[in-house]
Amino acid sequence: MGDLRVRLAKTETDLNTFTKHLLTDVQALNRMLIDGWFETDEIHIGAEQEMCLVDAHGKPSPTNLQILEKLNNPSFTTELARFNIEANLDPLPFKGNCLSQMEENICRMVDDLRRTAKEIDVYPILTGILPTIRKSDITIENLTPVPRYFSLIEAINTLRGEYYEVRLEGQDELNVKVDSALIEACNTSFQVHLQIKPEEFVSKYNIAQAIAAPVMALGTNSPLLFGKRLWNETRIALFRQSIDTRFASEHLRERSPRVTFGSKWLSGSITDLYKEDIVRFSVMFMADIDEDVFDNIAKGITPRLRALNIHNSTVYRWNRPCYGISPNGKPHLRIENRVLPAGPSVVDEVANSAFWFGLMNGLETEYKDITKVMDFDDAKSNFFIAARAGLGAKYVWTNGKKINDTELIRKELIPLAIEGLKRANIDKADIDKYIRIIEERNESGNTGSRWILNSHSSLIKQTTRDEVNIAITSAIMNNQEKNIPVNEWDLASIHDIADYGLDSLLVEEFMTTDLFTVKKSDIPELSADIMDWHKIRYIPVENDKSELIGLISSRTLLRYFVQKYRNTHRKDQNIEELMIHNPFTISPQASVNEAMKIMIDNKIGCLPVVNKGHLVGIITEANFLNITSSLLKHLQKRKESKKRK
Repeated sequence: MGDLRVRLAKTETDLNTFTKHLLTDVQALNRMLIDGWFETDEIHIGAEQEMCLVDAHGKPSPTNLQILEKLNNPSFTTELARFNIEANLDPLPFKGNCLSQMEENICRMVDDLRRTAKEIDVYPILTGILPTIRKSDITIENLTPVPRYFSLIEAINTLRGEYYEVRLEGQDELNVKVDSALIEACNTSFQVHLQIKPEEFVSKYNIAQAIAAPVMALGTNSPLLFGKRLWNETRIALFRQSIDTRFASEHLRERSPRVTFGSKWLSGSITDLYKEDIVRFSVMFMADIDEDVFDNIAKGITPRLRALNIHNSTVYRWNRPCYGISPNGKPHLRIENRVLPAGPSVVDEVANSAFWFGLMNGLETEYKDITKVMDFDDAKSNFFIAARAGLGAKYVWTNGKKINDTELIRKELIPLAIEGLKRANIDKADIDKYIRIIEERNESGNTGSRWILNSHSSLIKQTTRDEVNIAITSAIMNNQEKNIPVNEWDLASIHDIADYGLDSLLVEEFMTTDLFTVKKSDIPELSADIMDWHKIRYIPVENDKSELIGLISSRTLLRYFVQKYRNTHRKDQNIEELMIHNPFTISPQASVNEAMKIMIDNKIGCLPVVNKGHLVGIITEANFLNITSSLLKHLQKRKESKKRK
């Protein structure tokens, strides 16, 4: 989490003053590196656990402030959206039983949150992207009311413009228009920190870049967004697009995204990363800096380098350099691994971390300088291949060798990770436990993403899209409470749905979005054939701007053709002359209850769904048959459950 005491620079004077502090901090950091200020005696690890909050139906619950007040625990803090929350773990020495201690600490914190949230019928879930999240959940009303977050949204909108499109392709295609960067809040991560000695930073940072692809491939857990099957780790593409402050240009000039893998191997020092980020990315936030960093250095006081940390928090490298101050007052350097999603379970997260820590400490036993045997472009390409395809893809590895990732992980990376953990004097029991999870997941191919996609394929043949997402979400929470590795999970089933509330369902979850429409100038015969071919009874009429202007029904067409049959001299008509003008409509954010009431009260068979003037879907009696069927199933399930009791 970044510094919350920040604001936008409103004047050039403010901006220039802060920029001077930023440049001074880089000079101070360089001086401290030369003079050997940094802690090297004991290496530490740490982590940040992001989570979603859901209600009893598995839908996002914007209650983080209420829960934080009840928790009264400084280890928990806000995140961008009101349905997100973050827990910060205390650092642990990288030795002994630190891995099992990390698992125990996360479980304890999640259990504390679970108990507190349950008091208001809310539940935490660890997931890269919540399967039940809806577009209506990412409206500005769900932004956590903290100045930093308002400033972030305002800064991005200023740099890029208020409206933009998110486009992603996988098994399905997502093309959605959003009005703020709050869509980034769909992402939840498990961010792992490893302290690095200054003299090893360049080598370790390059290793982190090289291993990002296989580490992520094993940990993918984010294949769904708004019910669409996209990348295996959709977070990677979504985060980049949601925070991207670039704009389209007709020129060939290249601009770097603020969410970045980087453009080359690191060759100088950590300061080169900070310098590049200062040059490439404009200052987004500022603060009043009251620290004279060189005066502190002269007095032997470790400077906070607040300006540098504030700017660093607005550049989102997947492997991010970090500067901090240890409890003993000494400064330290860290690499923050941001590629891993939250979940599927705590034990999975710690296994992913163990694999990464081990490779960070062991890869150099095989490759003294990874940059001599691997092209940076291959490392970067591997990263995006892993994000798209997940486990089972082919990489270009060292010396141009093409290899399947599962083979690479089994034959080369797991042994190197084990060696790296041994070099750090990690207990054998911890190594065996967590690396075994990695081995079994690699052999089975059952990552979090694969489990979600397989569950989706099984469920979608049995029930509605909304119920599929609820069942998957419920199954994730059930397995997380047991803390079972994902490769041992049974697929989600209808029986995983604990409850079903009609009041929680929105039109956007049940509406039909694959629409057949006609224009007002079209002939009635076209509408009749469309209805016949696709077994539908209503067709929206829209203009060239995708705006709804009418509705044509099978009853209207039947009446037209009957009258024409009886009166062969009747002139031909077009759709505009036959359509229902100004039909009843509904918003995608409205409840299904509201839609049902409108249709019953007005004795109509369908409602076009309109958002900001544009046709986005349609809801008909057929949709309500699906809802009714689901409700009857759940009533039956409840009866059977009571009988067993």
